[in-house]
Amino acid sequence: MADVFVSYARSDKGRVAPLVAAIEAQGWSVWWDPDIATGQDFDRQIATELKLAKSVLVVWTPKSVESRWVRGEAREAAERGILVPVRFEHASLPIDVRTFHTTELDGVAGDVRSPQLQEVLRALEAMIAGSGVAAATPRANAAAASPSGPPAHARVSICVLPFVNMSGDAEQEYFSDGITEDIITDLSKVSALAVTSRNSAFVFKGKPVDVPKVVRELNVSHVLEGSVRKAGGRVRITAQLVDGTSNDHVWAERYDRDLNDIFALQDEISEAIVNALKLKLLPEEKKAIEQRGTVNVEAYNLYLMARQLYVTGHEGDARRAEAIIRLCVRATEFDPGYARAWTLMAFGQMTLRFVLGRGGEDGLVAAERALALDPSLAEAHAVKARILAETDRRDEATAEIDIALELDPESYEVNRWAGYLSYRENRFDDAVRYFEKSTALMDSDLNSAAMLVSCYHTVGNAQGTQRAARLTLARSEKVLTQDPNNGTVLGYSGYANAALGEAERAKERMNRALLIDPDNWNMRYNFSCVLIIFLQELEAALDLLVPVFQTATVGILNYAKIDPDLTALHDHPRFQAMIAAAEARLAAEQ
Repeated sequence: MADVFVSYARSDKGRVAPLVAAIEAQGWSVWWDPDIATGQDFDRQIATELKLAKSVLVVWTPKSVESRWVRGEAREAAERGILVPVRFEHASLPIDVRTFHTTELDGVAGDVRSPQLQEVLRALEAMIAGSGVAAATPRANAAAASPSGPPAHARVSICVLPFVNMSGDAEQEYFSDGITEDIITDLSKVSALAVTSRNSAFVFKGKPVDVPKVVRELNVSHVLEGSVRKAGGRVRITAQLVDGTSNDHVWAERYDRDLNDIFALQDEISEAIVNALKLKLLPEEKKAIEQRGTVNVEAYNLYLMARQLYVTGHEGDARRAEAIIRLCVRATEFDPGYARAWTLMAFGQMTLRFVLGRGGEDGLVAAERALALDPSLAEAHAVKARILAETDRRDEATAEIDIALELDPESYEVNRWAGYLSYRENRFDDAVRYFEKSTALMDSDLNSAAMLVSCYHTVGNAQGTQRAARLTLARSEKVLTQDPNNGTVLGYSGYANAALGEAERAKERMNRALLIDPDNWNMRYNFSCVLIIFLQELEAALDLLVPVFQTATVGILNYAKIDPDLTALHDHPRFQAMIAAAEARLAAEQ
């Protein structure tokens, strides 16, 4: 039985996938026809799932209004009082559902912060809670589901705002952010509690706290805020839990402890919040919360530093990858059994080897060490899958990412590498779903946003392409304000500008980047994609790729052979000659 049944036309799958991702990000289960297993009776399973669903989201488009299946599912949902309709392209609605309040989603896609999608999520939440009849009644009563109405909560929900660094040292920001992330992770293990993702919570970092605004925008029942002061081997943490409805304090506490007590302190805070909310903490949930991965404070501190570099940087920064590796190597010297540090080390090594074309370890040994220590660590399975894919061990990579998705479908790393593997297998609808989720989970992720541009362009979704390009451009510009000569990010910016029709702007960015960083193969590769798919300059693209293939690893080579952005080159004699020369070079090196 699913919380949300999604009714739509099969040809609209690409635009529906981001909606599904946004709904799943709320912690609700979704059934849509990709969930039909091979060999199952199609009609029978649809009828069963529709009957059991708590709510039905009908996606009206010019295609779906012509589908008798969608119209029939909408009628049944309306009769049961669980219909939540949305519309794209001003589709002409069937006459028997025109009186129902329908939310327009053009230009919104999976942006959970948009007022339109927030309205839809509130209506679905009301249905799931069993009190949402008004949301599916004719327009005369539609105010019950309007953005100005009070939110209904299917279960207790919480946003953990970024704890304020009170240490008087900006370099200690990594520690307060790490504590915040750990509390979010701990509370996410409580089945009776819905927890806002890190990415949504950190939107409010560094801003004056307005609890009612947070409650409205994120549709939560409670907000946790606090501060961290770390100095001289001591740590002071203050925290307060606020009821979103009354704006009253439900619980507040100040802890002043030795830094070596940090793990026990985090456990205390998480359990105190659960008790204040009058929730039941199951024994297995309590055990999961208490599993920190290390008991060594020095290793933990170094890992938090590396994690901060990871979440605030971008993949094309070699200095970042090198620093992550150094910090994680040191952390594992303090605690050789720290699986998360081994996993993050594997990411850094994989980045240097396959993304930036450097030598050294490829990350596989570190990933396998992490899995030997903790087979349940989803991120370790995910990074191993990426490494295996780079060396063309596709079946093994698929097996690893399937395990990762089963262990933690809400993990940023898992969704990112699942998107990457789906892309390599030409399963672009799946890639869209995973990349939409990874971009929503990590606001510093430029690569996933750019991959969405390619995915949407490949499936012919112009609206999705434009939206993903705007997101890529916004994230690129944010980095370039701090590091204007970053070649890789200039590459992403050029890619996004070209997708948005800004050809001259794109070329200006490309020319500037090539002068600054002519040996950056990742940037050159991205520029060749721009020249092919948006500017139709094949010979110029081939010129850019020459030095790339002269040093390309086997992973880069295998990727180039199937990359849809390079489809126009695949039969080109120059391209084939470069591939052959690269293969001969790699064979000789082996």
